[in-house]
Amino acid sequence: MLRILNKIKISRIQRNISTSSSLCSEELNVHRDSKDNNPSTPFEFSEANLKRLSAIIENYPEGAQRSALSAAIDIAQRQIGWLPISAMHKIAELLSIPRMRVYEWATFYTMAKRKFRGKFNVKVCVTTPCMLRGSDCILQVVEEETCCTTGNVSEDGLFGVDIVQCQGACVNAPVIVVNDDYYEDVSVTDVQNIIQCLRCGQIPQWGPLSGRFASEPITGLTTLLTPPPGPGFGIQEALLTPPTNPGKPCAP
Repeated sequence: MLRILNKIKISRIQRNISTSSSLCSEELNVHRDSKDNNPSTPFEFSEANLKRLSAIIENYPEGAQRSALSAAIDIAQRQIGWLPISAMHKIAELLSIPRMRVYEWATFYTMAKRKFRGKFNVKVCVTTPCMLRGSDCILQVVEEETCCTTGNVSEDGLFGVDIVQCQGACVNAPVIVVNDDYYEDVSVTDVQNIIQCLRCGQIPQWGPLSGRFASEPITGLTTLLTPPPGPGFGIQEALLTPPTNPGKPCAP
């Protein structure tokens, strides 16, 4: 493992900002049956989730059940943590749609985990704002703390590490996402604390970890430094003064 981590460190140092890695995998759009992921992989919606999904389907008219596809995929994935192909087939059956419609959705949207990504899926953003704020170092620390390299799952099944593109929190870079929780303005120490906290069975406090409340300037406010003006500000005086002789009301 130490040899692997040393290779990771060297690759981070040699990274060229003008290039991007090549896509050498067909995983994004092709399914290959495996021991853990095949049409015979056991999957059934729990009673509670089936009731919830049925209620969602009833929101749409007959013949338009496909509109509940994204909700069905999300419910299935949250139930077991990922989306095997057997779950896709069950969804197609419940919604009375071709299986291809489910495959299309699951291969297009990256939030669909088509293989097990650990109990905690740690996603490190490496897009330009995060990269400029040290995402390479953040990724290195994530891999070291989880004992897991990018694209794999740790031996204990606790962590899965992925690199992702733009999580929509660029102002708060660098950002890592664990399952549904965003951790923003993270430092190396923050990442170490987050991973250790998860390993101990706790959920760390999410959001900006730099002390700011949301996405305000980290050096303090530069605008809106005074209380906003009250109602009527900037309106000409004639519009503020009620007429002295409003006249008779118009007949209905």
